[in-house]
Amino acid sequence: MIEDTDIAVGVSYVVKIDGESLGEFASCDGLGVEVVLESREEGGNNAYVWQLPTRLKFSNVKLSRPLGKGSSQPILGWIAKAPRIAPSQAEIQARNAEGKPIATWHLEQVIPVRWTGPSLTNDQPKVLTETLELAHHGIKADPPGN
Repeated sequence: MIEDTDIAVGVSYVVKIDGESLGEFASCDGLGVEVVLESREEGGNNAYVWQLPTRLKFSNVKLSRPLGKGSSQPILGWIAKAPRIAPSQAEIQARNAEGKPIATWHLEQVIPVRWTGPSLTNDQPKVLTETLELAHHGIKADPPGN
């Protein structure tokens, strides 16, 4: 039975790259996988078209958070090495409001795609945010209870 504290409400996302923490993020978009299908028509079969699975396609993951003092430093340090290093391993852990882990996803062969800093304007005061986008070649989730 799931307790109320095991529900992902008021979630933060703790992100680690090769075991090194990049900190907590307020939102995580794009965790997903798609099975790419190839359509084949069979001669003499007018009832349907065969849909054959060919490969998996993983969407980029976008992580956002409010900008804090020094929060960009580990991200920009990692991105600066990106052209010269092998792809990394990443872990994204969803935690509830009490800091208890709810779910963990492991991303394989992670490459930083983009970091976007805040839009600096004094026209509309709002929370400054930064966004990190990651490409990867695989995703695994921890089984329940881990």
